[in-house]
Amino acid sequence: MTNKESLLKKIASNTEVIGIIGLGYVGLPLAVNFAEAGVKTIGFEKSKEKADMVNHGDNYIGDIRDAVLREVVVEKLTLEATTDFTRMKECDALIIAVPTPLDKFRKPDMSYIESACIAIGKNMKPGTFISLESTTYPTTTENLMLPLIMEHSKQNPLNNPQVTSPLSFVPAFTEGKDFWLAYSPERVDPGNKNFHTRNTPKVMGAMSDDGMEIGEAIYLKAIDNIHKVSSPRIAEMVKILENTYRLVNISLINELALLSGKMDINIWEVIDAAKTKPFGFQAFYPGPGIGGHCIPLDPFYLEHIAKQYDFDLSMIHAAGHINMRMPHYMYIKIATALNRHKKAVNGSNILFLGVAYKPNINDERESPALEIIDIVAHKGGVVAYHDPYIPHVKTNEGRQFSSTDLSAEAMAKADCVVLTTNHKDFDVEFIKEHSRLIVDLRNMVDEANGEVVKL
Repeated sequence: MTNKESLLKKIASNTEVIGIIGLGYVGLPLAVNFAEAGVKTIGFEKSKEKADMVNHGDNYIGDIRDAVLREVVVEKLTLEATTDFTRMKECDALIIAVPTPLDKFRKPDMSYIESACIAIGKNMKPGTFISLESTTYPTTTENLMLPLIMEHSKQNPLNNPQVTSPLSFVPAFTEGKDFWLAYSPERVDPGNKNFHTRNTPKVMGAMSDDGMEIGEAIYLKAIDNIHKVSSPRIAEMVKILENTYRLVNISLINELALLSGKMDINIWEVIDAAKTKPFGFQAFYPGPGIGGHCIPLDPFYLEHIAKQYDFDLSMIHAAGHINMRMPHYMYIKIATALNRHKKAVNGSNILFLGVAYKPNINDERESPALEIIDIVAHKGGVVAYHDPYIPHVKTNEGRQFSSTDLSAEAMAKADCVVLTTNHKDFDVEFIKEHSRLIVDLRNMVDEANGEVVKL
């Protein structure tokens, strides 16, 4: 029986073992979905704290119901977490869901993917399906992952060449025979109550027809609908397109909002009127900047690969840099509002409401609020914040804060209250009643006047 036939037989009988590398916002919900389907699932996590939490049924991801995690860990025993990456040899499929941040020079940091590929090459068994879900640039699967996995498979103890020879002559595992490689981008939208991991259609591109057949059979255990594309680089570009589309449009409306402010035009009224057109227009809304893992980072990933093809992404470059400048423009708006009240930022008490990058979630990754806080603190402002979802936070420059109570006293003490995240928990009328000056960056307050300054 071939490796392919053996694996498909396991999948058909629900006896395959799935390994998920990285138990964050993408990996843990996916692992829970597989485990709910009765598939034995092992989560690989470098953080011992996270692995221990999973193994005790303690949830740290908002999109997973606590009871569901406890059920698959404690009752069904279909999910466990480990820091022992040698256990990859137990898995029939390995799905990579690790971070892909930018480095300090805003270049793609591929070290997490590289580390995962090295571990896979050294530890996987023959007949393993491998899929990357992390955001990345097109050609990553073929040009980065494949050579790494093959090279390090030479050190795999399960790779037993017929003759003993130096490492340089040990044959590598072969894609399409010993393993199958695919790219299937995550489409997680934290806090979305309508679309979640299972019911969001999943794009997948594999390096071989066999890999596509195997990958589809595996993913259908956890996801309702798979959309197959012809190659990994098509799937990689799909992910970049989805997020760059949003980046360009949000950056456009942010720039128009800044201009409208100078011209005394209410951009929110403009958008409400424009979206009455039943075709050819989709409403995007301004804000203090775009957060989350994907949208702020994707243009830099695409720029990275475009340079290798001597191609200038001028529009995407501009959109990315508009988004990068938004926190500075928001600082100017705060400073101008205080100035009109005869106050300087230096020495003023400034209370930020919300540090999550979007409403009703506990995720502050790339949140513009953190950068605005850093700028205000650097200029001498006395900063505090309240966020019902995030009790403690560390800014990009290393400042640490704890969420303060949202009381009448706290708002009365503040020289300026800044609405940075439109959480549903915020009582806008209560905030208006007790605040001396509000800078509203999320259109939460209806009117604009001397005490309410809008974006």
